[in-house]
Amino acid sequence: MELNSRIPSGPLAEKWDSHRFQSKLVNPANRRKFRVIVVGTGLAGASAAATLAELGYKVDAFCLHDSPRRAHSIAAQGGINAAKNYQNDGDSVFRLFYDTIKGGDFRAREANVYRLAQVSTEIIDQCVAQGVPFAREYGGTLANRSFGGAQVSRTFYARGQTGQQLLLGAYSALSRQINSGGVTMYNRREMMDVVVVDGKARGVVVRNMISGAIESYSADAVLLCTGGYGNAYFLSTNAMASNVTAAWRACRRGAAFANPSFVQIHPTCIPVHGDYQSKLTLMSESLRNDGRVWVPKNKDDTRPPAQIPEEDRDYYLESKYPSFGNLVPRDVASRNAKEQCDQGKGVGSTGLAVYLDFGDAIKRDGEDVILRKYGNLFQMYEKITDSDPMVEPMMIYPAVHYTMGGLWVDYNLMTTIPGLFALGECNFSDHGANRLGASALMQGLADGYFVISTSIGHYFGSERINPVTNADAAFKEVENEVNERMQKLLQNSSGGPSGKVTVDDVHKELGRLLWDNCGMARNRQDLELALEELPKIKDKFWNSVYVPGAADDINQSIEKAGRVADFIEFGEFMIRDALAREESCGCHLREESQTEENEALRDDDKYSHVSVWEYKGDDQPPEMHKEHLVFENVTPSQRSYK
Repeated sequence: MELNSRIPSGPLAEKWDSHRFQSKLVNPANRRKFRVIVVGTGLAGASAAATLAELGYKVDAFCLHDSPRRAHSIAAQGGINAAKNYQNDGDSVFRLFYDTIKGGDFRAREANVYRLAQVSTEIIDQCVAQGVPFAREYGGTLANRSFGGAQVSRTFYARGQTGQQLLLGAYSALSRQINSGGVTMYNRREMMDVVVVDGKARGVVVRNMISGAIESYSADAVLLCTGGYGNAYFLSTNAMASNVTAAWRACRRGAAFANPSFVQIHPTCIPVHGDYQSKLTLMSESLRNDGRVWVPKNKDDTRPPAQIPEEDRDYYLESKYPSFGNLVPRDVASRNAKEQCDQGKGVGSTGLAVYLDFGDAIKRDGEDVILRKYGNLFQMYEKITDSDPMVEPMMIYPAVHYTMGGLWVDYNLMTTIPGLFALGECNFSDHGANRLGASALMQGLADGYFVISTSIGHYFGSERINPVTNADAAFKEVENEVNERMQKLLQNSSGGPSGKVTVDDVHKELGRLLWDNCGMARNRQDLELALEELPKIKDKFWNSVYVPGAADDINQSIEKAGRVADFIEFGEFMIRDALAREESCGCHLREESQTEENEALRDDDKYSHVSVWEYKGDDQPPEMHKEHLVFENVTPSQRSYK
């Protein structure tokens, strides 16, 4: 497998402009001859579909939901980073680049991260022009707030609804193109496989989630904008429908998968309350601007928080990391919360929580100011927990959130399958081993609004693309494989559910296995155990799971079953990748590799690379390739936020 990152030559600050000039173009009259499929219509997909249609390409967009407005992008709360330096506090494109690459523990490409920082400023202008209601200062200028991993204020926000408001902006652009005929929208379709013809991605096979019909669509290029795989753990902050199927099916067709063990654990989530839960709820990282994290100094202290005086409280992030305090990056905050709970100082009925306290901020700024900043987040917390954060501290605990791993892509966002592109969280490219807060929205919109148009034009201008239709043999072959898979999922359904297990039973078992052995901390013994146990879970799924209903009808059970089957197969990639990386970096903590102060200890000599995995067959272990990372503009150093 060839891994050509296609990073442009020249000085870092000139690479993107030089690349755009050197890329092939397609003239406006010829663009209408090309058709592009966009799978997923969250921030990355909606912005990409709207942008390409605006340029004149014909676009077919596919959405799991009844409307793109239901994409999981709406759940992003805290903000979007951009190097505008409105606060005049020392920010710059280079500082955003450096904070991002440092926050990712120097496990990302310099060129990609710098381009992201460059494009960030254009994103804000684009979204303001669309009418996104960013918060503003008294004088009318756009407001900024701080976020983890940075000492400047560069995060633009719309209360705690930033993702939703940005998606509405992208959706308005998409709707305009749907109305003008540039985009054909296919709602309630789930991608089941990608079709490769003559070595190029030429279409997709989808399942109509209303009728159950298997449908094929051909195009000249395919864009996957389908998010991350955090739901492999069962409990995560992701929407219930978020899945790995599109990316995993592409991987089975030849698209390499990069860094699958890099899974971000978010430090501010509402803790688990029992086995009945199907997902977890995120409390925005922006709350750490004003909330102070603490636990009782005495592990036997069970008093209510209001009765614990200051001298008996341990503000452990502030004392351990005085420079950043509560605004340390997510991986650092998460590991420290786990450490406090492991020491027996956790709070709540389970002991798996810490306090996030707004008492001092309310005294300093007043209730009105705090409610203006975080009111909807406070309301959400109170509805779920029946506790008012204005009166008593929130209880939070880390949970699976974002996935830095994803399909391997080059500088043009193209996978190892020519003509197959991956955008947003679906690819691996910009965040390294740990994503800084407020960078997910930035990457999704950068890829969709500004990067993909250059990449698609260069691809179409460089490749000879022969005519293909969905009547061709390659499409029929993939359709047959999909139909066979649907029937296989139903193979245990005859005779009723007696003596069988549900899809959720197996998914929970998989999630526990991954969380316990490949979660916040990993070690060789546990990872090897997980690798031994995974085939047993797979056997239970295929031999004992009962899936009610039929394939050729509306059937949410078979949808869930297909996704869990893919999570099980993909789980092997996650575990093997964690096992192969015998260093700690970012979110990836190997217990065997820590400093004396229990901080993550990197090994740049052995592991300064992207781990790229190639699918070799159902009965064969995947093969790992390496893309070595070269740092010419920054010097990898031990991360310190003290």
